[in-house]
Amino acid sequence: MHLGTTLIVDTFAEAFRMVYTRVLITAINERWVNHAIEELCGYGSSVIACDAEAGRERIWTPAETPDGRPGASALLFDFSPEALAKAVVTRIGQCVMTCPTTAVFNGLRATETSFALGKHLRYFGDGYQQSKVIDGQRYWRIPVMDGEFLVEESLGVAKGIAGGNFLIQS
Repeated sequence: MHLGTTLIVDTFAEAFRMVYTRVLITAINERWVNHAIEELCGYGSSVIACDAEAGRERIWTPAETPDGRPGASALLFDFSPEALAKAVVTRIGQCVMTCPTTAVFNGLRATETSFALGKHLRYFGDGYQQSKVIDGQRYWRIPVMDGEFLVEESLGVAKGIAGGNFLIQS
């Protein structure tokens, strides 16, 4: 099969019913956004022997982000909401909160299901964390070595499909 000038060899594809979340990460500049997204996605190209499939979705301009800074979003997939929540909390805590100037926002607002994120990460503030409600959304400000880490209270979860496929988008 040809798609434009690209030859597609129709040999194999697999897909699994999974759940996913969308994380929007911002930072002071594109360099730190890229570091944070690369760390978050890490070895997440397959759910085989890792905690979640993960990949960069898109780059966001400062005009598109909630805090007016450069950003990027990632999609993370797992087989259950509970497994996804555990993986995302761990990855955000180990990979994004430790990356200078970052903030994390919920990229899936219109979902029926969500899981706590900031609620779990706030404990890293050792009692100095602060809760803020902005436009009806709860955020946590957690002190870190470079200032503060801002994280939304929860992330939306939706049903999705993941597996050994690739997408061509224009």
